[in-house]
Amino acid sequence: MSRRIILIRHAMPDIPLGERWCVGGRSDFPLGRLGRVQAALLPFTEELGTVRAVYASRLRRAIETARPLCDTPRIMPGLEEQDMGVWDGLSFREIMARYPDLYSARESDPSLLPEGAESGEAVAARMREAVLRCAKESEGDIAIVSHKGSIAAIAGHRSALGYTSMTVLEETGGELCVCEAGLPPRPALTDELCLAMLRAAGADEALIAHSRTVAALSDELCAALRGKGIALDGEAVHAAALLHDIAKGERDHAAIGGQWLKEMGRGQIAEIVRQHTEPDSDELNEAGVVFLADKLARGQTRVSLEERFGASLEKCKTPEAKAAHARRFALARSLKDKIDRL
Repeated sequence: MSRRIILIRHAMPDIPLGERWCVGGRSDFPLGRLGRVQAALLPFTEELGTVRAVYASRLRRAIETARPLCDTPRIMPGLEEQDMGVWDGLSFREIMARYPDLYSARESDPSLLPEGAESGEAVAARMREAVLRCAKESEGDIAIVSHKGSIAAIAGHRSALGYTSMTVLEETGGELCVCEAGLPPRPALTDELCLAMLRAAGADEALIAHSRTVAALSDELCAALRGKGIALDGEAVHAAALLHDIAKGERDHAAIGGQWLKEMGRGQIAEIVRQHTEPDSDELNEAGVVFLADKLARGQTRVSLEERFGASLEKCKTPEAKAAHARRFALARSLKDKIDRL
């Protein structure tokens, strides 16, 4: 009798976004904020609904990815990432500077390895053995949180293995067959999931209450526009309104939040979130609605534009900040006036 073994690549570790790193079996990074948000999607993912046991490698990024699925995942030796020897834990910028000849040679011959690195054959052998040990001590479908290199060693499709992607194996009598590789988690952005994502990002109850208020205002604005013949994507507006402050606390949190959501394959929501502090235009579109709704709320209290912008003006200490404040106030008034005139 066959059953499914779902290999999950861990979520993004706490490394700078935008730079490539050699994160191997010697590197024990925890998840960063984006990684915790990515991991929060897993319990809502349909493909994992039949899982009866959850395993993880001993590395923190794997254990922390597994925890939303199971408070105490089982740790199985052999599931770790490929040991990359002296390169392990370095950025590729550092690797190119320190080991230019080997780095260049590996582009044409990936079998060339840094000093102390583990061969692909060795990774495949110990990974296969570890996966079969997990299967032997469990029943039914199982999930195993491991690493890109280790999953690719037994399943291939390395380029498709994004963070939290799922590779589905079928196990029958100790034989493993790859059914699907690199499936991204794409659960529907329900209110429950959006709030789980916010909490995973570190949002407190005050920020969650504000997000709920902005979502309710956005829903009302969409309904008013729909009544005037302007149909927007209400589901996208609602989800983006709930998630607009997901990166609150980061410098330029709108851009960072948009980048996080884009990383998770939510391009439309990402664009709305990116523009929630200042939309690209005063067009009555999804981004404009969430921007305006956010400016009609102070915390969880509904306020006028004059109240909201009057309060925020006190924080503007430089001519540049005051100019940006005036520009955003003008955009908000333009959008509000357009809706009032419909």
